[in-house]
Amino acid sequence: MRNQRIIPAVLILAGICIAQTPDGNALLKKIDENMIARNKIITSRMIIHGRRGSRTIESRSWIQGAEKSFTEYLAPAREKGTKMLKLEDQLWTYTPSADRSIRISGHMLRQSVMGSDLSYEDMMEDPKLENLYDAAVVGEDTCLGRSCWVMELQAKVVDVAYHSRKIWIDKTRYNVLKEERYAKSGKLLKTTVISETMQVEGRWFAKRAVFKDVLNQGKGTEFILESLELDADIPDYIFSKAALRK
Repeated sequence: MRNQRIIPAVLILAGICIAQTPDGNALLKKIDENMIARNKIITSRMIIHGRRGSRTIESRSWIQGAEKSFTEYLAPAREKGTKMLKLEDQLWTYTPSADRSIRISGHMLRQSVMGSDLSYEDMMEDPKLENLYDAAVVGEDTCLGRSCWVMELQAKVVDVAYHSRKIWIDKTRYNVLKEERYAKSGKLLKTTVISETMQVEGRWFAKRAVFKDVLNQGKGTEFILESLELDADIPDYIFSKAALRK
C-alpha cells in the first residue's frame, strides 16, 4: 500500500514540473509584445572595438512598428549626416560626402554597418521572432541575477539570416538577456550578451549590450541605449526617401 501511495505522488509532482515549463512559441509572442511598439524614438551610442582600437558612433532612430525605421548618425564628424531608411523589405543609405542614396540589396546586406559586428542583414530581419522561428524551452539558467528560460529556435522560413538561435529570456520580464546565432551547419556566428537593462513604461529593454561576430577578430560592438520614447508621435515624412536628403 505504501508503494501504491508513493507512485501516484511521484506522477503528480512530475505533472506539476511539466506544467510549469511554458510553451516556447507562446514565449516568443511575449518577447515580441515586450519589444515592438507602435512607434519608438531611440538615441544610442555604438562603440566598435576593432583590432586597431575603438571608435564611438552616435545615432538617433525613429521606428514604426516592425516595418519602418529611419536612422540618422550624429557623430563623429566623419559619419555625421549619414542616414538609413528601412521600408518593409527595402533598405537605403544616404552618404552626405557623396550626396547620393544607395539601395542595399543582395550580397551587400551581409556587409558590416559602419564597421560594426552588425550587418545590414541583421537590421533588415523581421524583428517578430514568431514570424521566423519555432521555439522550444530546453532548460533554465541565470543571467544578470535573473531567472531565465533557455530556448532553442529553429527557422520555419527559408529566407532567414540565422538558421537557429539559442536565447536566454527573463522568466517574468520577457526580455532577452543572452543570445547565440547559428548557421545551418550548426556553426556559431554571432553572440549577444546584455550587461544592463532599463524599464520604460512597464517594458524591459537592453540598456547596454555587446554584439560579437565570432568570425571576426575584434572585441565586439557595444550598444548603449541613451534614451527611448515609446508610442511617440512621428511625422509620416520621416519614412520617405525624400527625408534621406534633408
